[in-house]
Amino acid sequence: MKPIQKDELYKHLTQFLKSKGVELKEGSYSRGIHAGCSLLADAINLSQAGLQRAKSGLDKGLHQVRQTIHEKTAPASGAASAKAGQKEKGGSSKSAKRKPTAKKRRKND
Repeated sequence: MKPIQKDELYKHLTQFLKSKGVELKEGSYSRGIHAGCSLLADAINLSQAGLQRAKSGLDKGLHQVRQTIHEKTAPASGAASAKAGQKEKGGSSKSAKRKPTAKKRRKND
């Protein structure tokens, strides 16, 4: 969004009021309205800048979350899967080192 100029709101307001039959003449009343329009333009511009910063911060955080999820859920890479394959073939996995357990007898009732 383009920033709003300080006089821009006042000009539009005077044109709107003129179309409704109200003319603002120079004086303390019109200076107060002009000051109010200037403050409003500043507030709008600052809030837009703050929203843009917040949006970019949220986008950055969302990107980090997506990257983390991708890293945790992505399939294993070629090097990692090759290591896993060597462990299974070489007999160095934990399941190959376990001692066989005795089977429990079932009692027939």
